[in-house]
Amino acid sequence: MARYQVILAYDGAGFQGSQRQAESRTVQGELEKSLRKLGWSETSALMAGRTDRGAHATGQVAAFDFEWTHSAERLLKALNADLPPDLAIQSLTETSADFHPRFDAVARRYVYKLFCDPIRNPLREKLAWRVWPAIDEKALQLTADIFLGTHDFASFGSRTTPHGTTVRQVTKAEWKKKPDGEWQFQVQADAFLFRMVRRMVFIQIAVAQGRCSPEDVQKAVSRQKTLLSGLAPAHGLTLVEVTYGSH
Repeated sequence: MARYQVILAYDGAGFQGSQRQAESRTVQGELEKSLRKLGWSETSALMAGRTDRGAHATGQVAAFDFEWTHSAERLLKALNADLPPDLAIQSLTETSADFHPRFDAVARRYVYKLFCDPIRNPLREKLAWRVWPAIDEKALQLTADIFLGTHDFASFGSRTTPHGTTVRQVTKAEWKKKPDGEWQFQVQADAFLFRMVRRMVFIQIAVAQGRCSPEDVQKAVSRQKTLLSGLAPAHGLTLVEVTYGSH
């Protein structure tokens, strides 16, 4: 029996999130379904974390134990031949027996995409949030800088376990504007609360549109102020990388 680590890419539009749910189509469920067709008999694949319904990934990590008598390359090809068009394994390697994609992770990195336009663009809006009114670029990055460091992000997401902490360490939070006018928010942290990135993006856009101030955000990460409610839509969000230490 060997443990395998896989990196998954998927279009989240057709999934009810990454984690297996009864009666719902999920990334984990589709991966396990394809494994069972190859003779896999374990209970569950392990996932690095959850992505919301509609959110995407190019670097989601999963692991599973499998008694496979052929090469890892052959297993990758066999799984990709059966997986649906909106889900694919980017790489597959044998790893240590104690590797856990969630608990061994030291950082996660997400990218959120948006653009400003008063007119709908159906194709572009499949992978990016259309924002209007236009945003103040200086206010956008000023607000992103507030998130850097270790803070209590209770105002920006919910606990991942019933009694878990809401403190997280953010090591990257920056906006970049592409030549086509698309804005990309890159954020990396040791871990994220549920819906934390979408909430961070929503609040930054609210500041950049003048609906709240950077000072309000500064107070919110100190739990001194409640911010206006709302989330950026999931279709602009992509999990791009999960980083590990010794593994």
